[in-house]
Amino acid sequence: MSIVWLLTNAVAALFLPPLSLLIPAAAGMLMRRRFPRGGPALTLCALALLTALSTGVCARLLMWPLEEMNPPWSGSQQGEVIVILGGGRSRNAPEYAGHDVPIAASLARLRYGARLQRQTGLPILVTGGSPEGAFESEAQLMARALREDFSVPVRWVEANSDNTAENARYSAEVLRSSGVRSILLVTDAMHMPRARAVFLQTGLQVVPAPTNYRSRGPLLISDFIPNAAALRDSSYALHEWIGALWYALAHHGQGMKGGIRAD
Repeated sequence: MSIVWLLTNAVAALFLPPLSLLIPAAAGMLMRRRFPRGGPALTLCALALLTALSTGVCARLLMWPLEEMNPPWSGSQQGEVIVILGGGRSRNAPEYAGHDVPIAASLARLRYGARLQRQTGLPILVTGGSPEGAFESEAQLMARALREDFSVPVRWVEANSDNTAENARYSAEVLRSSGVRSILLVTDAMHMPRARAVFLQTGLQVVPAPTNYRSRGPLLISDFIPNAAALRDSSYALHEWIGALWYALAHHGQGMKGGIRAD
């Protein structure tokens, strides 16, 4: 297991809901005797914000700006290779003889990557390692799904990366050795701004091909009712906003200027 990956996820949990709000809510309860007004007020504010983030309308407000930074691929710009980023694994799936398989988010990316491959005939690179210490890398799981479930060939399997920045760096090394300079990048629409930025930093020309849009469509009454799925979407969006901010600070904003919007 990657120690860096473990520490990164532990720190991220402190900044993302629900833990980032449950901690101040608990702190407010502990403070109520010494601060009879401030303690309960802190608890109330934390729980109110947690409730708001658990609604679809709040999740959409966080997701929509990220997803609108890169429109769907129109075909007007071409790359030389389709690069598909991993999105996670489901461990020990009993219906697949106990093997690990890509989770739904990864399957959405794979499905769209397969569609692009049929439309363009471009070769595919899949990227994703095994930071949890699994026997097979995420890229290997993705390649198998593309071949067996979508009948699409995979030319390159980048299996050493533990995060998006390493996805970009190691994929660029593989592609440069083959003379590739431009890519069609496939990942979630919410993830695309940050992913595109780090791939641009490698010197590759990047044509965004986002998928799995979540903020489109009309609002429903159910979007105003707190639920776990909306909290998950809010957490995902906040993760991307925090990641984009960190990237901008780490690179003095240079990469974000070129990578946060599609040309």
